[in-house]
Amino acid sequence: MIYLRPMTKHVSKVLLAVVLVLLAILVFAISPLYGAASAQGFFDKKVPETRAEVELSYAPLVREISPAVVNVYTKKTAPRRMTMQERMFGRQSGNGRGSLGSGVIVGEDGVIVTNNHVIEGADEYLVVLSDRREYPAELILADERTDLAVLRIDTGGEPLPALDYADTRGVEVGDLVLAVGNPFGVGQTVTTGIISATARTDVGISDYSFFLQTDAAVNPGNSGGALVNTRGDLVGVNTAIFSRSGGSNGIGFAIPAEMVKRVVDAAVNEGMIVRPWLGLKGQSVSFDIAKAQGLDRPLGVIVTEVYDDSPADRSGLRRGDLVLTIDDREVFDERGLKFLAATKSPGETVSLNVLRGGKERTIRTILAPPPGASEAELVMLEGRHPFTGAEVAELSPRLAEELGRDPFASGVLVTRVLRRAYARRIVQPGDIIVSIDGASVKTIEQLNTALDRERGRWAIEIDRNGRRISGSVTL
Repeated sequence: MIYLRPMTKHVSKVLLAVVLVLLAILVFAISPLYGAASAQGFFDKKVPETRAEVELSYAPLVREISPAVVNVYTKKTAPRRMTMQERMFGRQSGNGRGSLGSGVIVGEDGVIVTNNHVIEGADEYLVVLSDRREYPAELILADERTDLAVLRIDTGGEPLPALDYADTRGVEVGDLVLAVGNPFGVGQTVTTGIISATARTDVGISDYSFFLQTDAAVNPGNSGGALVNTRGDLVGVNTAIFSRSGGSNGIGFAIPAEMVKRVVDAAVNEGMIVRPWLGLKGQSVSFDIAKAQGLDRPLGVIVTEVYDDSPADRSGLRRGDLVLTIDDREVFDERGLKFLAATKSPGETVSLNVLRGGKERTIRTILAPPPGASEAELVMLEGRHPFTGAEVAELSPRLAEELGRDPFASGVLVTRVLRRAYARRIVQPGDIIVSIDGASVKTIEQLNTALDRERGRWAIEIDRNGRRISGSVTL
């Protein structure tokens, strides 16, 4: 144990003198630096000199943008026919109660974009403008894959204030943004913050994940609202928050304006969205792979598989190629590559910067829709076999893309199973029938041929959520 003893009077005087001398030396040494710093304004605190400086605020910007942000009310009044996704996964949205979200006017003629989850399952839509005028809305397009929906209201020819799209290719971390919406249904609210991250692809909100992250407060009810920059341009549509409590924790996500524009243009001009694809599978680059490729950091997507006669195949891409950029924008995983391709229209040309054999090259690719019919033909299986009572469809890349499945998978997809059908013992919606008696099954015709053979025993292989299940069934 250490004890501190009182110092003698003599020692105290000596130490006090030493301290005073050191302080004098220190003041003498820093005084020139203080004068120079003061001359440069480093130590000066300046009060506002003009009224404009005193009243500096975002108020003029908010007055400009807030009329373009609306409230969206929805209501489900009648049962509707279930979609293929709902039949497959056993759910039907909507419970007869109204819900509330936000929306953004992107067309002076009354075109409004919001989140798909705001309007999902409803059949009546009401838009309330910032000045409290109310209009019934028509649903033009609902896209579950991007979580976007497009509405239109009729104002009798009166133009509405609309936001322009920002060029989100230039958005950087640290940019100031404002989030406008109707959190908790309390009325239009504006919060401010910065872009805290870009190109978030691991959020798990939608299939086309490439989100802007912001620390501007985003709360329930903000969904579908606007994220704008200081020029008043639409940077993105607020869609989700990361929260354990249900309130804002400073981590909000917005769908970038380039995807919003693509969906709105498709809705207005075509009435439907056809997503182009490259026709390749990719793998992210680890640090070790990047080092082996001669890169100073992990970058790009390694091509692991190319679909026959796809845009990637026709342009000369092959397995082992490392795709570094698409239209000069860096990619780090397959989701990012998929998103950037989906912001284009079929028929557009994209430029891929590819590393092959240690040398960079540019490959130009014309995007095209995935092969397959725009609407899958549904067939109810009948007869004396294990799949009696199952509704099926041929799994094309186009259907797989729309359902969020692997477009490289092949087989016959089970979309529905009748309640008392024998097939309920074998399969469930979402299963893929891969083979019968060892023979691969890719079409309904091949499936029927395999099942119609005169026998009472079948060796069956199915794919269920990426897991292969096989066995024999005897009737």
